[in-house]
Amino acid sequence: MGLIGSGNIGLTVARLAAEAGHQVVLSNSRGPETLADTAAKLGPRASAATSEQAAAASDIVVITVPVKAFPHLPAAPLAGKPVVDTCNYGPERDGHIPELDSNALTSSELLLRYLPDALLVKAFNSIFFKHLLSLARPAGAADRSFLPIAGDSAPAKAAVTEFIDSIGYGVVDAGPLTESWRQATGTPVWGTPYGPYSNEKGRPAGEDAIRAALAAAAR
Repeated sequence: MGLIGSGNIGLTVARLAAEAGHQVVLSNSRGPETLADTAAKLGPRASAATSEQAAAASDIVVITVPVKAFPHLPAAPLAGKPVVDTCNYGPERDGHIPELDSNALTSSELLLRYLPDALLVKAFNSIFFKHLLSLARPAGAADRSFLPIAGDSAPAKAAVTEFIDSIGYGVVDAGPLTESWRQATGTPVWGTPYGPYSNEKGRPAGEDAIRAALAAAAR
């Protein structure tokens, strides 16, 4: 697994992945030397590299950067690969982007403009990073939580589903990228099913709860 960006969600996914036995390659915009200590803490399965190297070396790449950083992502090494988009649009951080403000595009569709050959899947953007860490459960557990994903490529969705399953979560297919707004910031599935931020351990959210929250989303 490659990680482009070193935000809380991305590093939590990296930690769960390393614990599940995946090789993890970390990267950010500041250079691999700034991630040496983080990689060391994740253990022998983790290493640090440039974004281009992380993208090239990995079977699945997780992007966790501000939307305003989309133009700076390495497109070529991501071509043909499942790419997980964890990013949420925030005008206060990213500046106003008219096509997102008007709902003409989802943020994932905007990302696809910069990575036209990537097999993009929206995931991990609707859960608090502390809940993501604490709610992981093995397959078959009665209190296993589910995460929504959206994407246009069935093979990419299957690969991402397998990866998410390996790190402790079930998956609810929320449809194509055009429907990924249903899990965007402020929607019913965003954060709420897993409990308030004040409860750092969170609460399990099963498949039915996630499906109901997705269905309740409105623009």
